[in-house]
Amino acid sequence: MSEQKYNVAVVGATGAVGEQILSLLEKRDFPVAELKLLSSARSAGKVLTFKGQDVVVEEATPDSFKGVDIALFSAGGDVSKELAPHAVSHGAVCIDNTNAFRMDPDKVLVVPEVNPEKIQEHNGIIANPNCSTIQMVAALKPLHDAFGIARIIVSTYQAVSGAGHKAIEEMLRQSKEILNGNADVQPDILPVGSLPVKHQIAFNAIPQIDKFTDNGYTLEEMKMVRETKKIMGDESIEVSATCVRIPVINGHSESVYVEFKNDYELEEVKSLLEKAPGITLVDDPASQAYPLASDAVGKPDVFVGRLRRDLTHSRGLNMWIVSDNLLKGAAWNAVQIAEIIVSNRNGRA
Repeated sequence: MSEQKYNVAVVGATGAVGEQILSLLEKRDFPVAELKLLSSARSAGKVLTFKGQDVVVEEATPDSFKGVDIALFSAGGDVSKELAPHAVSHGAVCIDNTNAFRMDPDKVLVVPEVNPEKIQEHNGIIANPNCSTIQMVAALKPLHDAFGIARIIVSTYQAVSGAGHKAIEEMLRQSKEILNGNADVQPDILPVGSLPVKHQIAFNAIPQIDKFTDNGYTLEEMKMVRETKKIMGDESIEVSATCVRIPVINGHSESVYVEFKNDYELEEVKSLLEKAPGITLVDDPASQAYPLASDAVGKPDVFVGRLRRDLTHSRGLNMWIVSDNLLKGAAWNAVQIAEIIVSNRNGRA
């Protein structure tokens, strides 16, 4: 019996995440019958390659989804809000990488290592969490199951690729200018927010990702707070986040303090992480082995290390979590969901 194939659309195909999705669909030999690559009118007409075949990028419109079984969105929240409902009306299951539907009570928010059962509950749209949230909850899930998490304090060190190609170009341009003796660089992109004020990212750290909210936290920080509770299915978990942009191209790093409800043994924590799906433990201080963003790039796993009992709280644990923000933080998480849909035949696909 031949494998069933599916008509797949990638919305935002020319963006950083879209390119990774396309690469993963090819590498994973996803059962694609027909592939539609969609983008804004500005990028329409570009030619991308999939399995040795040229595919022309088309402008995404409400009618683009006729006959599409699975649509992977990564073109910005406004695009998803406008077009995903049209895709669903045409019978597609949408996997959305934006913030458009994550906290919608009628939409499921999924990390396959944490809550894959939620995929079966979708109503046509499955939300992909924020990149920083994904890597954190993937690492914390086995520990929450074992000991119960009461509180999380996280500081992130996020790569510029999370803000897109233009942010990468800006960081590289500024770095070259400074190294060539020009200290007065002109920032144009970062931080991405509601104000026109921009800051140098080269050789710097910007403690703002996304716009500020009324409580003094940024939207990125509040995403981590709200999404963690929803994904874990536990509103009692207290979360506080500080999100910082640093001059790294790819790979988000996080310093995470976890306060458990129950006592734990450090060796049990290590054992749980070693056995957890999608987690690679790198924790050998004696040989200076710990997760590095440079080592995580191009790999789908979440890397965990620097495990140590907190000095001030008997049930506190400190850890360092690293992952490729374009892969596990976005594209790979989305493709994983698509693979589960295909495997379980639970979606409209």
